Amino acid sequence: MKRLENKVAIITGGAAGIGKAAVQKFVGEGAIVSIWDVNAEKGQQLVAELTGAGGRCDFRKVDVTNLQEVTQNIADLVAKYGRIDVLVNNAGITRDATLMKMDESQFDQVINVNLKGAFNCAKAAGAVMVEQRSGVIINTSSVVAVYGNFGQTNYVASKSGIVGMTKVWARELGRKGVRVNAVAPGFIATEMVLTVPEKVLDTLKEKTPLGRLGDPMDIANAYCFLASDEAAYINGALIQVDGGLVL
Repeated sequence: MKRLENKVAIITGGAAGIGKAAVQKFVGEGAIVSIWDVNAEKGQQLVAELTGAGGRCDFRKVDVTNLQEVTQNIADLVAKYGRIDVLVNNAGITRDATLMKMDESQFDQVINVNLKGAFNCAKAAGAVMVEQRSGVIINTSSVVAVYGNFGQTNYVASKSGIVGMTKVWARELGRKGVRVNAVAPGFIATEMVLTVPEKVLDTLKEKTPLGRLGDPMDIANAYCFLASDEAAYINGALIQVDGGLVL
């Protein structure tokens, strides 16, 4: 039997990068996946690809910073499937600049998507999970939440906040049957990262004990494990998937 057979899952930021790999992994493991993203073209292409191969998924253009929009889409999914089993808060953006050069809009955009977006989705999906007395919330942090990163005040703040919220929610929701955990990716070979100059990528690889960038599926595999019943006693954890970068 597949590990996520018939589980209803939401994956935000699911149209590309790590989110896309997660959608592919979850669908392959038997889940019914709702892909949430602001990129409708990529999202619909992914749905066509997966449903054409027999997978079960749909796409919804959702702005995670809009609580009303998030809540309405959660309600639509519950009306359709009767439950929400897994939420993967994967949506995230960067707007990098040093402290002295970062403007207020750059700071606010990243906090709104990465941190407030996770809050909005967890609040709406969590209410359903508490009602059904079961569910899993997986939040995406980053290794930069552990050691910081030059020029990423906003991003590090958002990803550090994710770690804190994960621990709070694990305490609040655990006794109600809902597990909450976080994954902290290292340097992953997404489209965004691969636009970095080759010399910089070589330096990143050298800093990583395993000697390579991570593959998006490395993170998707961690999401899948945490979403599955194999992780039934894991709650409030931060799992670093970084090739040993922060040792």
